[in-house]
Amino acid sequence: MKLSNKKIVYFIEDLYEDLEFWYPYLRMKEEGAETLIVGPKVKEYSGKRGLTIEAQIGILGVNASDFDALIIPGGYSPDRMRRIPEMVEFVKKMNEENKIIAAICHAGWMLVSADVVRDKNVTSFFSIKDDIENAGGKWKDQEVVHDKNIITSRSPEDLPAFCRKIIEILGSN
Repeated sequence: MKLSNKKIVYFIEDLYEDLEFWYPYLRMKEEGAETLIVGPKVKEYSGKRGLTIEAQIGILGVNASDFDALIIPGGYSPDRMRRIPEMVEFVKKMNEENKIIAAICHAGWMLVSADVVRDKNVTSFFSIKDDIENAGGKWKDQEVVHDKNIITSRSPEDLPAFCRKIIEILGSN
């Protein structure tokens, strides 16, 4: 298993895009990664399409240095996540430590709020292209974009490429 020695943290908040959480979560587990689901606090969160998941720990109980990667799903949850200063700070710390940050769809909002897209090639759902560019990112209309420690994709249709790239990069570290 390619990720058997890796620890991945997953951010969760209400109104997450169900596929964008569950597909990468299950793929990374399938590759042997140790996973931890983190929300603003320990509680059950609901996806846009009705699937629920309970955060295993609240954001105050985690440290970026304990993980190899962070995966952030899209949907409307990133807009809620970026209102939690500790979640934004966690993204900043992961970036400072050059850890993998993988964001899909509207999760680019978290990258913008954490100021980690400046001068980097990234993609996202097209409706937040202006947000990405106004934060100094170089937006690309591609299924997956990898620049330094940042991996981004546009939408659920890009999930296969998104997961392959995470596994490729994280498995080679």
